[in-house]
Amino acid sequence: MKSLYLKFVVITISIMIASGVISFLLSNAYYQIKLKPYNDEKNAQIALDIATFVNENPSIDLEAYLENIGHVGYHLYLVNSNGENQFFGSPFRDNTLSKSTIENVLNGEIFHGMLQFSEGTFVTGFFANELANTIGVPLTYNDQNYALFLRPDIELLFNEMRKLFAWMLLFAIILSIIMVVLSTKYLIKPITKLTKATKTLSQGNFNVALDIKRHDELGELSKSFSDMANKLEQTEDIRKEFISNVSHDIQSPLSNIKGYTNLLHDDTLSPVEKEKYISIINGEIKRLSTLTRQLLLLASLDRNEDVVKKEKFRLDTQLKELIKSYQWLISEKGIMLGYSLPETELTGDPSLLYAVWDNLLTNAIKYNSKNGNINITIEQKENTVSIRFEDTGIGLSETNIKRIFDRFYRVDISRTRTIEGTGLGLSIVASIVKLHHGEIKVESNENIGSTFTIELPLQ
Repeated sequence: MKSLYLKFVVITISIMIASGVISFLLSNAYYQIKLKPYNDEKNAQIALDIATFVNENPSIDLEAYLENIGHVGYHLYLVNSNGENQFFGSPFRDNTLSKSTIENVLNGEIFHGMLQFSEGTFVTGFFANELANTIGVPLTYNDQNYALFLRPDIELLFNEMRKLFAWMLLFAIILSIIMVVLSTKYLIKPITKLTKATKTLSQGNFNVALDIKRHDELGELSKSFSDMANKLEQTEDIRKEFISNVSHDIQSPLSNIKGYTNLLHDDTLSPVEKEKYISIINGEIKRLSTLTRQLLLLASLDRNEDVVKKEKFRLDTQLKELIKSYQWLISEKGIMLGYSLPETELTGDPSLLYAVWDNLLTNAIKYNSKNGNINITIEQKENTVSIRFEDTGIGLSETNIKRIFDRFYRVDISRTRTIEGTGLGLSIVASIVKLHHGEIKVESNENIGSTFTIELPLQ
């Protein structure tokens, strides 16, 4: 089978290699033309400034001054007309330098070693820590002529290279985008028919016939598309059911959004008031988004048991990952969380069961008291596994326990009115547990805490 995946991998790797090579060559050209002369000129000015300062301040301790510059981040080499020399800062990898070069600098010339360095073919020559790759300037101290050779330390060179690396990255991105756009035209031709079929389907026509006869991923995609078209009528029923569930919990935020939007048209509002109204509108939008997402999930759970995709997975690992994702919120509220999660393998839908644990843990955090406790345990029995979430939160009355799994039901006491929620989370939990042929139990005492226990079959 000629795999579309293999074609895409080969083309993508080729693009990456080609763009990398071309961007390196372009960046190297930029280095040769722009960065190398700039670096030479800048360091020459630094060396001249040092020499000028020494010339104008004959009373300073030259060795101490140059040693201090070396500590700042420079390699320095100082030699006088008698051949006496001294190094400051980190050592050079190669100390080779011609006598004629030293003599020329002692006679007043400036040595542009960085500009003339022989390894300039590639940008890596920029990092060569050699005495020949320096700037040399004449220096006079107490009527004695010296030649001072200087280059930045490698750490400073990396700072200078940020601009070069930015250009390399920019070249690579631009070239990759251009090449991907051009090459993708070849890959998407077989998808044209699928695109037309999708447009037909989006207009409500479910009788879509595809004549794509391929034996790669596109052939499988066309078959899956046909299967999808046959099931869309079921999806349409679910959508209608979702619309029928629109109630006060949706109408209320819509009314709030409309009301505060109208208030925003008032030109006499202060910026603080406008910001407050906008914040309220955003909160209502977030509430609507969460509500509709949960309603759609409930509709799917109610009308299609095929939504459950069972497989074996490690329950203890999943719960540990969940705890880790909420660690910041737990710490922020000062909650002490403990758990006992022995290795447990369970057969079920990992994504749906993750939603169960997520709802129970977020409720335990949301309704917990400050500096309270949460305890999560797994107990494996012969054919079942028990998952327990205990908290030291506000607790529930007998009346609340009876209705806690009803849709849109929220505990209506003063301590929870300001806590965000839709009243659908535990309904989703109950539906998922039921689809897994499990059972959920609640034990709770007001002002003491609650315990949610879920029993699931291992197979």
